[in-house]
Order: sequence, then structure tokens, then C-alpha cells
Amino acid sequence: MKKVIEVKNLYKLYRVGDSIVRALNGVDFDIYEGEFCAIVGTSGSGKSTLLNMLAGLEKPTKGEVIIAGRHIEKLNEDGLVSFRRDHVGFIFQSFHLISTMNAVENVALPLSFRGVPKKERLKKADKMLDLVNLKKQKKHMPNQMSGGQQQRVGVARALVVDPEIIFADEPTGNLDSHTSEEVMALMQNVVRKQKKTLVMVTHDNHLATYADRVFHIIDGKIVKIEDNRNKNVNNLSQDEKESEKIKAKLAGKQSGEDNR
Repeated sequence: MKKVIEVKNLYKLYRVGDSIVRALNGVDFDIYEGEFCAIVGTSGSGKSTLLNMLAGLEKPTKGEVIIAGRHIEKLNEDGLVSFRRDHVGFIFQSFHLISTMNAVENVALPLSFRGVPKKERLKKADKMLDLVNLKKQKKHMPNQMSGGQQQRVGVARALVVDPEIIFADEPTGNLDSHTSEEVMALMQNVVRKQKKTLVMVTHDNHLATYADRVFHIIDGKIVKIEDNRNKNVNNLSQDEKESEKIKAKLAGKQSGEDNR
């Protein structure tokens, strides 16, 4: 399997008054192409700092972060902007949809930064909305969609640029438990179909079970890596059946919403 992320001896230190806080304290791991990995920890464990390092949003104090063959800890700001634009998609906890744009326009927005012609980017956005079962809602504004629908727009937006890696920061943090399960099943299924690498940060151990591997972080250290790959392979056909059930259920729910 091809390595897409390599983290070597990673440290992040902060000075707070006279004290040194070790947000990351010697982290090492590899992530492979097509994997869905979850980083799990409580508030203050270092999980969000680690995600920021992987995304090039913060510089490490020490160590290496190699993504798609590039040492991103050595890139300047322009290099990091290009790296994120060309290799990475993001799914946010708070959706971050533009309130004055409809669903298809929100999904197409990242393509405009790449200079993709309007007709082509709307066509690609349409395809991604169909993938997340929101084709009927493509003209809906964010305030006309439920939280789950808005997050599925967020998933489509992350995928539309065809990234090698998707980073998801507490993607179900603003959703109820039932909708969270639906969004996680959708993300798991879409990542498998599109053969993308997904790295998700969460505090929820149950939601992390959707991942192929779970990295448990405490006090800035990876203390355990839980491997679910054999279980997920054995359950793949069942997962696909469940995904189809969820898709049908979502379609029925949306039909009811459209008829209101």
C-alpha cells in the first residue's frame, strides 16, 4: 500500500507564562492510500493540534510531516496554500456554507479558485451532490436545508476538487446522534467508492468505529492504534447494504421535506 501521510517524531510546544505545554509529545505514524483513519481524544488531548499540523495550518516545533511526498513543515505560506488547494479537501464541524449561495454553488466554489470554467464546475458539483444523495436540493439555500443536509453539502464540496486526502474536524459535532450516524455511514461509503484517504478528528469513540484505524491520543501522545480493517473487510457487503438502506431512507425523508 502507498503511504500518503508520514508523521515522524512530531512535537508542538507552547509557552504559557513560565510553563511549557507539550501539545504534541513525540508522535509517529503512517497513513495509507484509501484509508479512513480517526484520531480520537478528549478536549486538550492534542487531536486538533495534530490535525492542524497535518493540514499545514500550524508549524511543528520539531519533527516531520510528509504528505503526498512533500515535507509540508518546510513549505512557506505560498507553498502551503498551493499544497492545500491541490491535494486536500476539508469537512468542517460548522459546515461553513456561504449563506447567499445555493447548494450547487457552494459545492462548486473551490473549483472557481482553480480557474475551472463555470459550466464545468457546476457540472462537477451536480455530480457530487448526486453522490451524496442531494440532487433534488441543489437549488436550496443553506437556511432551507437541515443540519444533516448541510453537512452532506460539505462532504460534496470536499470531494469536488478530487483531493488525495480529506481532513474532517468533528464533522458531526453539530448534529444529533441519529443524523450523525447517517452522515458517518455516508462518509464511509463515499470514501470507499472514491478511494480517498480520510483523516477525521473526533471525541466520540463510537463514531470512530466507522474508521479503518483509530488513533487514540492522550496528552499529546498516540497511546494506542486500533485496527478495524479486518472487521470492515468482513462486513463490507453488509455495510453496502446498510448504506443502500440509509440512502433510501434519506431519499424518503427528503421527499417528505420537499412536499411540506
